[in-house]
Amino acid sequence: MPGDSHQTVLRREAVEALQIKPQGHYIDATFGRGGHSAAILGKLGTTGRLLAMDRDYQAIASGREGKLRDDQRLQLLHRPFAEMMEGAHQAGMTEVDGVLFDLGVSSPQLDDGQRGFSFRQDAPLDMRMDTSSGETAAEWLARAEIREITEVLRDYGEERFAFQIAKKIVAARHERPVSTTGMLAALVRETVRTHEVGQDAATRSFQAIRIHINQELQQLALALPQALELIKEGGRLVVISFHSLEDRIVKRFMRHAACPDNLPKSLPVTAAQLPAAQLRLCGAPQRASAEEIRTNPRARSAIMRVAEKVAVAHSPLGQG
Repeated sequence: MPGDSHQTVLRREAVEALQIKPQGHYIDATFGRGGHSAAILGKLGTTGRLLAMDRDYQAIASGREGKLRDDQRLQLLHRPFAEMMEGAHQAGMTEVDGVLFDLGVSSPQLDDGQRGFSFRQDAPLDMRMDTSSGETAAEWLARAEIREITEVLRDYGEERFAFQIAKKIVAARHERPVSTTGMLAALVRETVRTHEVGQDAATRSFQAIRIHINQELQQLALALPQALELIKEGGRLVVISFHSLEDRIVKRFMRHAACPDNLPKSLPVTAAQLPAAQLRLCGAPQRASAEEIRTNPRARSAIMRVAEKVAVAHSPLGQG
């Protein structure tokens, strides 16, 4: 199965940030190939439990066939993390000691050319993380109007030539469907006049379309409040992001939960009426070490943020 050489980013740092309790209950919201899950299980005692979720069935299937398959403390669940609350309840968990997210596309997804995430191989233009449902990238490109394609490329890929690429795609599909990664990459390369040194001209467009097809930012925005609700007081929320759009959502969510009283100064409310903080930010954002980046270049863009659920009774503003 593709992805055997997958290297888990910030594996040790993420698991340390969770502060694993031997008898605790945890959620790995993005199982992938199980690197973080294996490290969490390595610190759990016999009565500890781990729920590992992934919207990619191939990831779950790999886990059920791999070295963790006989570990009774692990429950694997094929679900997107936007359905975390339902998934936790399905697993019999009403609260947990920590939740870990490792966002973005995984190495196995990129390495399997037939998934359509990469332009390095000419393959069907799919890009779905869950191949059992939803619209493929090819199907979306066959119906989307210039304006919609432009917005996706601009907003999710920060592509300067978004409008020109969108026009090129719509014009090309009148001749034949844009149905393969090679066709899409060629259209983008014909249109983009300048790009970053060392980066393929198609990189931003592929990223943008992938994010749109999988609704990655919307899924994250839905999942974070569910994670916060599930985590016990004193439990940890750990999120590893790989691009600025993800990290911006995580940063704003954590900061708002840590400082929820951003109200106009002139508003006539007492301290007791202000909302209490739900999270405490734990240290500065962390990046991969130079050594990890040397052995795993994908780690270069990773950034990890950590926060701890606080007890409302301990808030300096009181119970409210």
